[in-house]
Formats: sequence, C-alpha cells, structure tokens
Amino acid sequence: MPLIDRPDYKPPFLLFNGHLQTIYPSLFRSVKVKYERERIKTPDDDFLDLDWSRVLNSKKLVILSHGLEGDSNRQYIIGMVNNLNKNGYNALAWNYRGCSGEMNKNYRFYHSGSSDDLKFVIDYILSNYNYDEVYLIGFSLGGNITLKYIGETRNNLDKRIKKGMAISVPCDLSGSAKKMALLSNKIYMQRFINQLKKKLIDKKKQFPDKISIDNYYLIKSFHQFDDQYTAPIHGFKDAEEYYLLNSSIYFLDTISIPTLILNAKNDPFLSSGCFPYEQAKKSKFLFLETPGQGGHCGFPYKKDLTYSEKRALEWIGN
Repeated sequence: MPLIDRPDYKPPFLLFNGHLQTIYPSLFRSVKVKYERERIKTPDDDFLDLDWSRVLNSKKLVILSHGLEGDSNRQYIIGMVNNLNKNGYNALAWNYRGCSGEMNKNYRFYHSGSSDDLKFVIDYILSNYNYDEVYLIGFSLGGNITLKYIGETRNNLDKRIKKGMAISVPCDLSGSAKKMALLSNKIYMQRFINQLKKKLIDKKKQFPDKISIDNYYLIKSFHQFDDQYTAPIHGFKDAEEYYLLNSSIYFLDTISIPTLILNAKNDPFLSSGCFPYEQAKKSKFLFLETPGQGGHCGFPYKKDLTYSEKRALEWIGN
C-alpha cells in the first residue's frame, strides 16, 4: 500500500546524473552546527560519543545515524541537524565505535548491522532525558541499522518512538556489495578501502596479534573486506552470513511504526534488491519513495536545503 510517488523533485540542471548528485553536496555544500559532546559507557566497557544540537525547551528529538566511515560532521548529517533545529527539533548525531575521532577500546568496532549500539543509545536517552517524541533517521549504513532496529524490536518499541526514516539505504547488503564492485563505482570503492585500512591500522596497534594487514593490497571489494575482516571480527562465519543476518530487507516485514525509505533510482550504490516495492505494498507501516534522481545521500535541491531534509521534516511533522 504505502508507495509514494512525488514527481515534484528535480535536482539542479547541471547535476544531471547520480554521480554528480552524490559528490557535489558532499564536497561543496557548507553548513555548520555547534555540538555538545557526551560520552557514554557501553555495557562491554567501551564508549560511544554522542553529539547534541539542542533547541531550547524542545520535547522532540531526532536521533541520526551516519553512513559507512562517516561521523556526526558529515554534510548530510549537519544539514539535517541544522534544518531540524530550525523547525524546533533537538538533534542527536551519534558516532559509531571508532568514528568519533578516537578509536574505541574493544576489538570490535561497528558494522552494517550494529543495531545493538543504536538500541543502547536509544535506551540511554529514554532513561535519562525527558522527551515526548523521538524519531529515528539513518543514512546509508545508518539507514540499514535504523531499519533493522525497528524491525527486530517489533511491537516492543517504546511508545515515544513515533517514526523512522532511512535515506539511501542498502537494504540488501550482498546486492549492494556486488553493485559497488562494478567498474563504474571504482572511485568510491577505493576511497572506502583506503579509509577502512586506516581504521585497521589503528585497531592493529591495540590488538597486534589479532589483525594482519600484510595482504591488504589484495582487497578490492566490500565482499573481500567483509570476508577477511568484518565477519571474523564481529563473530560471523563469512561475508555472506554477515550480509544475510544484517540486511534490513529481512526485517522490514516486522516494522510496526510508520517508516519511510527514501532511495533514489539513480543511486550508484544500490542494487535492485534495495527497492522493496512488494514489501511496502503489503505493509501498513513501511513507506517507500523512489524518485528518479538524488544519487547517494545527495538529493541536491536548494542552496540551504536538500530534498531529503525537506522530506524528513514533512515526514516527521505529519
């Protein structure tokens, strides 16, 4: 039932394909916010850094989850925070383990299904702060975590959590890994591989006997990286088991609050499996919007507003 057709979105004329719509906002958009950082201790004696941007006396909070190798200072996060604040919402952008500028303490760090950490953040906030309404918004990998959390929690979500939204989300991790391995995505893939290597080097300093990067030059794809590092570090047999157990596509049927997926058809990162039309048609709570344009976490629209920010405000404000 909830398929949304909104033909009114058109990106700027010069940004005419998914690659330009992905890259331009990331490199050339400049939005600033002022955060207050809070560090919380996890049950396994690690830490998570939470970055707050508050509006005076607001009882409404949006929790933002960033993408792979992102953090609270990525432009797609800052832009969303800025526009949420302007419209009366407090915003909390949490940083995954190892993503806040300081490497986390434990052997594990984060992965595409780290909904346990999102759950801990949400439980902490609901126990320690007085909010009447809480909304969850995730980008890319963070969108997958957000959908997985909502789906696996089923009907046990706290009543204060009103809605969810996932933007440019790789619901099908295996399919997206294959899509990212294509030659057309080589520039993105190499950038991620290089960033992840830096993280592994830092982690190796902490655990020299557990991590080897001797043959890292052979890693050319997410599947290879996840097979060699993500899966064994986080307790999965191999990359395919990791994808199977953590792809949010398998958790969509049990979503029990209104949740919007915003995935552009020209997103260079997403495979066909990341557009769950049939599941949305059958669901009372899952809404799917797939504009033809937008790229990956881009959606350029106006100078001070992306289409995804516009839709987020419309979505949570209804």
